[in-house]
Amino acid sequence: MLSKVNSSAIVGLDAVPVEVEVDIASQGLPSFTIVGLPDKAVEESRERVRSAIKNSGADFPAKRITVNLAPADLPKEGPSYDLPIALGILLASEQLKVEIDDALFLGELSLDGRLRHTNGILPQVIMAKNKKLKRVFIPSIDVEEASILDGIKIYPVPSLVSLFRHLTSAEEIKPQKHININSVLKDEDFDLDMNDIKGQEQAKRALEIAAAGAHNILLKGPPGAGKTMLARTLPSILPKLTFDEALEVTKIYSISGLLDKKSLVIKRPFRSPHHTTSHIGLIGGGNVPKPGEISLAHRGVLFLDEFPEFPRHVLEALRQPMEDGDIAISRSKGRVLFPSKFMLVAAQNPCPCGFYGDKTKECKCNLNQILRYQKRVSGPMLDRIDIHLDVPAVRTEKLVSNEKNLKIESSKEIRRRVQKARDMQIKRFKSLGKKGQNKKITSNAEMSTKGVKEFCALSSESLEILRLAVERMNLSARSYFRTIKIARTIADLEQSLKIKPVHIAEALQYRPKQESI
Repeated sequence: MLSKVNSSAIVGLDAVPVEVEVDIASQGLPSFTIVGLPDKAVEESRERVRSAIKNSGADFPAKRITVNLAPADLPKEGPSYDLPIALGILLASEQLKVEIDDALFLGELSLDGRLRHTNGILPQVIMAKNKKLKRVFIPSIDVEEASILDGIKIYPVPSLVSLFRHLTSAEEIKPQKHININSVLKDEDFDLDMNDIKGQEQAKRALEIAAAGAHNILLKGPPGAGKTMLARTLPSILPKLTFDEALEVTKIYSISGLLDKKSLVIKRPFRSPHHTTSHIGLIGGGNVPKPGEISLAHRGVLFLDEFPEFPRHVLEALRQPMEDGDIAISRSKGRVLFPSKFMLVAAQNPCPCGFYGDKTKECKCNLNQILRYQKRVSGPMLDRIDIHLDVPAVRTEKLVSNEKNLKIESSKEIRRRVQKARDMQIKRFKSLGKKGQNKKITSNAEMSTKGVKEFCALSSESLEILRLAVERMNLSARSYFRTIKIARTIADLEQSLKIKPVHIAEALQYRPKQESI
């Protein structure tokens, strides 16, 4: 007897249909074989399925059983095929008779028949919806993750016995209620607030501009100046994720197993890898390619503290993803594309001891040490950073002053301005989607050169300021366009439709004194 059960496999960030075919031959010695390029976890499902069926009170056929995972040329990995294989055996052995052509089945089985947590549920449910399937049966522990999608019935399955009873109409499993997106996308509390940081007004202003336009920023200053605290406070002023952005981020965290039983990622990611992180850990990869830190920081912040301490080849690998917004990983088993539209926030000392240029402490490094330290980060890498900011040590009077006498803005106040600026940008770039552009643009930092010419018209006075800056500051072509993008963001923060000369002037302050070519 032959049976067929619908399942799916994860390729990159998306799911593709997989048909689980089970054949029980009437002749031949008892055996259990799985074909279709299974990995070790799929091969081991034979023992899990055998025990789960027996411990659920059903009979495991003592016959020749062949399971084919089609298409056969697609590598299959993970334990999510346990449930469809077990169901296929029950159908092929005629212990269960039911039509399931309109349903998708996913889940790892324990030896007693209960369903365990399975990674990658969300992209697979999205695939089922796109393929016009009507029902999806998944582990009950993962049901919150899939319930944000409307238009398809999600059934939380606690065990193989419960599924058997549901399909035979003995005991119904009620479909999960759809979760309202507005109830999930709400304001979140943050551990750090901008009003906790004394002084550093210029740094706060630069972070506000970076947050509003998703610009990369480099903080340079002596130890104890507050660079790390400023970076870790940045999430408190970032704009809210749109639903589409939240769905993108949730898919990445779902296949990485980092969702933590949440239905939707509602905070912009903040990833802070240590400087000993490997090339694969940062970029992604492996025998079966998985997202790295740059993809886990998609639509959020990638914070690299002690920037020059990262290996040179690791930093150089960031250059292409920073420009393109995605990373292509090619391996012998195939090629996958992971999104990586992150906002880079880097922090570094000006020299090995950290006090070069500091007015309070003397630098103990010689000139060769300083030059060697600063050259650890290449010119092309620095050229891709929009905002370069010197963060001096906090002055004593600001540090010991009474907080009541200081008018320090809270993160909530700054975030309100940032959100208005980002809303302006989303509205501005909506027209690109109507023109058939593939990539959705939600911030000024994502604008192409063509987009800068279209949305950043400059007056003759502004162009003259830029012309002088190119000559005197030795701006590269990339820096020229990045300066205009920053000026556009500054104008957005003021809710100005036009870029004024004052916006250009402020944007130029955030370029380093000596530009890399």
